[in-house]
Amino acid sequence: MIRIDFLGTGNAFTPFGRLHALTLIDEKILIDTPPTLITQLRRKGMKTSDIEHLLFTHWHADHTFGFPFFMLERKYISDPMLEHDLKIYLRPGGKEKLSNLCNVGFPGSLEEIGDMADWYEEENFELPGTNWKFERFPVCHTPETDPHGYELTHKSGIKILHCGDSGPCIEIENRAKNADIVILEMGMPDIGDFPYHYTPSDVVEFSKKFPESLVLVTHNYASSKKISKGFQTPNLPKEIYQLEDGDAVEVNQNGEIKIIKNG
Repeated sequence: MIRIDFLGTGNAFTPFGRLHALTLIDEKILIDTPPTLITQLRRKGMKTSDIEHLLFTHWHADHTFGFPFFMLERKYISDPMLEHDLKIYLRPGGKEKLSNLCNVGFPGSLEEIGDMADWYEEENFELPGTNWKFERFPVCHTPETDPHGYELTHKSGIKILHCGDSGPCIEIENRAKNADIVILEMGMPDIGDFPYHYTPSDVVEFSKKFPESLVLVTHNYASSKKISKGFQTPNLPKEIYQLEDGDAVEVNQNGEIKIIKNG
């Protein structure tokens, strides 16, 4: 059984009813560390020490500024004796960026951050203790943030494409041909030209190109469907699922995919 939990589905502005986008796979693999991370894990009934593998997509604040809190909680609350392994996967230079962030946020408390985890910059990796491996690939987002996505392959053959933050790009489309599940961000509405984000019309066009893939929308600019304030959730074809905080996806041993709605 594969399980993907969406602990948050909002963009940088956390629209009404949404926390920052955050994806958890099999309760071991976390993609990014948004500022709302600790709250999101608490709501799931988890500790930071439950996370064994941490993958980073890029350096924007809504994807990284929860990292000092993640490490602080791990050091002082859930794993003070360093009994749980943590492996961090990131692009070259990422360790220095995250270390600086910890030193700014909690000076004197996290100097030994380098020893609290194993750090990997490889673009391909098999995640120990799981049934997953990944290939990291460049995407189209603010270049200064070194944006990348992850093609995650399960030993069963199921492929998940986590596109990070990205507008439409050839790298995503080349990989979507073989993906069972594609997780797309939809960070902006259809009110202009936004090359670094998918808009609703971009998502619709993408789904038409890849009808065999389940397209899941996160990093949403719109408010939760349950709330009438702010940008309203756009009407998209039924083939496209706009995730809500707390939604999950399960894939059984036969490869059948089920969406589990929160509430």
